[in-house]
Amino acid sequence: MPRIPVVDQDACIGCEVCTQICPEVFKMEGEEGHGHDHGHKSVVYNPTGAPEAKIEEAMDNCPVACIHWQE
Repeated sequence: MPRIPVVDQDACIGCEVCTQICPEVFKMEGEEGHGHDHGHKSVVYNPTGAPEAKIEEAMDNCPVACIHWQE
């Protein structure tokens, strides 16, 4: 059974690194200037859209380490 990546929405700063590395799994949602924090946040829209190694590359490059595997 494949592992499922999860983005901690409270920690996400909207840097878009994960969407640049692994756009098959992550995308940005929200509107700039709206919402409580920074507007855009990363979300997982296709959790099995890329090999785990590519998802882990996005996790490793996240500057706030807000992406993890679902328990």
